[in-house]
Amino acid sequence: MTMTQIATIETPAQCCVPLTAAGMTPGEAETTASLFKALGDAHRVRIVNLLATAKDAVCVCDLTDFLGLSQTTVSHHMRKLVDAGLLTREQRGVWAYYSLRADAVRRLGDTLRVAAETATETEGATR
Repeated sequence: MTMTQIATIETPAQCCVPLTAAGMTPGEAETTASLFKALGDAHRVRIVNLLATAKDAVCVCDLTDFLGLSQTTVSHHMRKLVDAGLLTREQRGVWAYYSLRADAVRRLGDTLRVAAETATETEGATR
């Protein structure tokens, strides 16, 4: 696979549709579910939280101490988040630095915000 092909592959974060989308296809549901699966681990949620509050990209070496996990385990979690399209990875020498993708977080927020607004409207209608 060439770098051009890698750049054009869409990730779950790029493809997920709002939970309130009419007629969500099985493929869209699977893609959206894979994004939630990437966030379905407490360590990964902590990683996203750390990166969301960091001013700069964070070195994987800093994450091992923060999480209290081995480097290989942290790398596994980082790979899941990168594959889901939530993080970017930059190689600097021997260390990898990660940052949160603003577009992916915004899209995830839009997916959940629409669902929350619909739930609030439904609650109001049943009272």
